[in-house]
Amino acid sequence: MTTLPIPALPTLMQAVEQADSAEALLRATVALAAVAEPEAAGTLVEVLRFNNPGAAVAAVDGLIAIGDSAVPALLELDASNYGARAWAVRALAGIGAVEGLAVLEEALATDVGPSVRRAAARGLGQLRLETLPETVRGTTLLRCLQALEAGSADGEWVVRYAVVVGLERLALPEPAQRSERLGVLPRVHSTLLNLATEASEDTPVVRLRAAQALARLQSDD
Repeated sequence: MTTLPIPALPTLMQAVEQADSAEALLRATVALAAVAEPEAAGTLVEVLRFNNPGAAVAAVDGLIAIGDSAVPALLELDASNYGARAWAVRALAGIGAVEGLAVLEEALATDVGPSVRRAAARGLGQLRLETLPETVRGTTLLRCLQALEAGSADGEWVVRYAVVVGLERLALPEPAQRSERLGVLPRVHSTLLNLATEASEDTPVVRLRAAQALARLQSDD
């Protein structure tokens, strides 16, 4: 069986830049995202500016696959371009780089789109805090917790559900950060207990997920 050669990265990037239709942009973005090369990050971020949801999804997948090398380009996005910024939140949440913390905090607190706030909540729970010096790890963890605590009162149940997921991930201790994460457990338990109680949470699926999170955290203590 003959294996077709992968086009050179400049050719793939040029195909995105020269796409003359929505379908062509989608195809070119999917091909560029598949190579997951750091040099493609800028071009993939540019795709987020276009009104093409399919291409944006592909670009986000590619940026997440690239990882930390894509973060600078994502942080440089013009905040006035709401569509691009919303997709950037999804990418930053998926990458988990602590450099995206401020963007995720702001998105959860103020973004008008429930899906964006949901992505931010999940992202706050899975930032890779182990990449930080020990001297700032605890304060960064506390910032994530405070943002999620505020998000637990969000008016959309899908966001509150994501907050539960974020809180659970935030509190599950990794061996290297067990002491810092154990320090936030009482507040995490309190917020989850509130979300698991019918008197304060009217959506059954959120209550169920909060109860599951509590059970998992308690079994890990």
